[in-house]
Amino acid sequence: MSLPPSLPPNESLSTSSVSAPATGRGGARRGWVVATWLLLATLLLVSALAAYLWVTTARWQESSAGWEADARELGQQVAQLDESLTGATAELEQARGQLTTAQDRITELADEKAQLGDENVVSQQYLDYQERVSDAAGTVATALDRCIDAQAQLIGYLEDRDSYDPDDLDRFADDVDDLCQSATDANAQLQTELTE
Repeated sequence: MSLPPSLPPNESLSTSSVSAPATGRGGARRGWVVATWLLLATLLLVSALAAYLWVTTARWQESSAGWEADARELGQQVAQLDESLTGATAELEQARGQLTTAQDRITELADEKAQLGDENVVSQQYLDYQERVSDAAGTVATALDRCIDAQAQLIGYLEDRDSYDPDDLDRFADDVDDLCQSATDANAQLQTELTE
């Protein structure tokens, strides 16, 4: 019976003498896992970016719709004021024509009354009538001029609506309405004086 061969004295069984396993199938699997994680991270990033862009687009559309509605409302207000300004201008022209007619009528009445009797009484009546009609006509002309100027100013403000406080614009519009109502009232008074 023979003895097993002996190991050389400097050599022993250690991990240094065992070679590492070859990276065959395990290395490929590790690469696939890393690629999968990278793909998943990229997908999450793209999804987050898409969600952000969708939310931003939705907000922009809402904002755009609001601006469009404001623009339509402003256009309607400007159109109404233009129409009102045209009406006030026509009233002013009518009042000026009536003033001329009234002055002509005053002259005619004075002539008629002067022929009928006492020149002093007739002259005083003529002066009183002329003063009342002139005052009423002057009030109408002034009120209509103020109404037209205020409406033109309001249109200018509304065309640059973003530069002004909406409450201030509403108050100014109410003031313009009051001015124009004063002109209408003054015109009614003039008509009363002319029928007397």
